[in-house]
Amino acid sequence: MSSRTLQRCESGVSTQRCPECSGDLIRTEQETHCESCGLVVEDAPVDPGPEWRSFDCGERKRTGAPRTVTRHDRGLSTEMGFPSEVDGSSKRRRRLIRQRRLHGRSKFESKRERNLAHGLGEVRRLVGALGQSKTVQEQAAKLLGEAQDADLFPGHSLESAAAAMVYAAGRCSTVIRMADVAAVAQCSEQKAWRTYRTFQTDLEIPVPVQLPVDWVPKIVSELPYSVPSAVQQHATQLAAKASESAKLNGSPVGIAAASVYLASEDADLRLTQQMISGAADISTVTLRTWYQRLVALFDT
Repeated sequence: MSSRTLQRCESGVSTQRCPECSGDLIRTEQETHCESCGLVVEDAPVDPGPEWRSFDCGERKRTGAPRTVTRHDRGLSTEMGFPSEVDGSSKRRRRLIRQRRLHGRSKFESKRERNLAHGLGEVRRLVGALGQSKTVQEQAAKLLGEAQDADLFPGHSLESAAAAMVYAAGRCSTVIRMADVAAVAQCSEQKAWRTYRTFQTDLEIPVPVQLPVDWVPKIVSELPYSVPSAVQQHATQLAAKASESAKLNGSPVGIAAASVYLASEDADLRLTQQMISGAADISTVTLRTWYQRLVALFDT
């Protein structure tokens, strides 16, 4: 086929004829074929259009990947592959290893950027280990950048700073415990708590208060047996009533676990206190205490 451009109408049918049967050519996104004989004239075309959707013709242009706050350079730098992925002699592999090492060093203009890159990498690792969403990762990365801009890193390790910001972002989006974050972090829970309190005070992070109703779905999902939706809904109602009462204040996890146990008793489910306390990561004594207080509240 010649290199001339196909003159198409809006319906996608070309005015150029098929070289075999002189039939009409139809141009699609994948190929150009004849409507009569089915001859494929051209396939795998290069799309010169924009990669990002835009309704303004003046703003349409081909761009790369979008910028992200989870990278110290907003994701604008390039990455070199490993030499093992390239075929060639050993001399060429050694040269590529040196180029990759120098390329990695040139991405950081200062120690400040290097520290931020290490902290953001720790944030990505923690979010992946905890199974949190991309929203939590982006929010934690943004908070970590704000902490560096406020010069809050001195006196705190980068690992504890990353753990504190992941916990703060998780508190704003979902239910999360510092013990779970510290279990996969490269710092102790005490250091993570100390860093979190400092950053939360200086940055004035609006962390919402966790309620028992927020913990009911998490406890139910951790149980070894499937729980009917009616039981979970009943447990949520019990936890909401306990939150509204001024006579019952304390651990939201304990109140939620007691609500699940009370709802399972009303539905005659065989859920023991040990099962529910294990799903809530509390002791059976704590569950029993909150259960008795919950029963006394509803009996009055």
